[in-house]
Amino acid sequence: MTQKELLRYEVVRKLVEGKINGSEAAKQINLTVRQTKRLKARVKECGAKGIIHQSRNKESNRKISSNTLEKIKKHLKEKYRDFGPTFAQEKLREINKIEIGVETLRQLMIKEELWKPKPRRKNHYHRTWRARKEYFGEMEQFDGSYHNWFGKDESCLLLSVDDATGEITHAKFDYNEGTIAVFKFWLEYFEKNGLPVSIYLDKFSTYKINHKNAVDNKDLLTQFQRAMDQVGVKLITAHSPEAKGRVERMNGTLQDRLVKELKLAGITTIEKANKFLEEYIPKFNTQFGVVPQKKKNLHKEIGKSLKQKLSQIFSIQNERKVHNDYTVRFKNQYFQLEQEQPTTVYKKDSIIVEERLDRTTKISLKGHYLNYCVLPKRPLKQIDVKLLAITKRKQSDWKPPADHPWRKPLIWNNKQVRVTKEVDIEQLILDTRKDLQKV
Repeated sequence: MTQKELLRYEVVRKLVEGKINGSEAAKQINLTVRQTKRLKARVKECGAKGIIHQSRNKESNRKISSNTLEKIKKHLKEKYRDFGPTFAQEKLREINKIEIGVETLRQLMIKEELWKPKPRRKNHYHRTWRARKEYFGEMEQFDGSYHNWFGKDESCLLLSVDDATGEITHAKFDYNEGTIAVFKFWLEYFEKNGLPVSIYLDKFSTYKINHKNAVDNKDLLTQFQRAMDQVGVKLITAHSPEAKGRVERMNGTLQDRLVKELKLAGITTIEKANKFLEEYIPKFNTQFGVVPQKKKNLHKEIGKSLKQKLSQIFSIQNERKVHNDYTVRFKNQYFQLEQEQPTTVYKKDSIIVEERLDRTTKISLKGHYLNYCVLPKRPLKQIDVKLLAITKRKQSDWKPPADHPWRKPLIWNNKQVRVTKEVDIEQLILDTRKDLQKV
């Protein structure tokens, strides 16, 4: 008997002897009066053994049979050797149609040395939990996770998690976490969900310039910051991984579960993995998502005008100067600006070179896209080009018609003068002064 049972027996014995009544005994052993009467009857019949629970040392009616245990051990060793207890229990129920409790399976895996329990970690710092956002779309936590998701080569999973619901709003495999990959990710997100209010992310170089001068000079923006500012999405940078803990923990969960799911499905390429995510994410959200505090969706719809500009906004933009020969150099390529342009272009003008996601290149100035051709090699250097500017028309081919004002005589100080290149402007000014003095 345990110490608790011994103390309980002493109280029941006093009750049998009549030293205390049933209410007093029930309060002393913290049981109901009805249960105390039952213990009293059993002690009268069996003595001290009546205190011991009758199911002690007996097999449970819900005990798993030895045959089922052997099947579970076989499946664990052959298919689910590297699975955690919770995930293995789900797959045993889903694929093998075997029901077993998570804790029972965990103890079995520990016994078979297939699972090593993690030691409790001591908390050295006191951290308070930030409350979830109230609305879906109010904040998206975003991160890129490099891991051997499938095969031997490392790849990157770009992942966004809604702060209010904890659901995966979008996920995509890519080779890296560069600007182009991130641009493609968010364009797909906007098309699927709309524009979120804010995005919570880390200080990776794609998202933030971490140079010390960037603190004082607010104009130093990354391509990603510029694009998100143009579409009206607020960026919040976290100072620690724990600050955006939802997406960090989600990465850890997926590195365990998703890797095994991809392995079971026999997926080895990024293309097939992205197709697999389309079916996997809804199931995952159904199991692990939570209900937001308020039902309203704060995602903003993309208007027609903004939708037309998305390809221009989500492009890699760099500033360059127009050379004296009206060429532009960019990444060891030379672009020759044509003579006919939608706006006037002068030498030394600052233009914007846009590298689109479809691998096309655009050159813009004052909101106009310039006409150009790519030169096969570097042009010869020209110091002085007589062409002052390039405009909407070719200057060398155009001549004023016969009835143009330039061809008509000019009335200057009541004198008819034909304007030509030989006209002496200074002499005209002197004659005008003399006439004014006479007056």
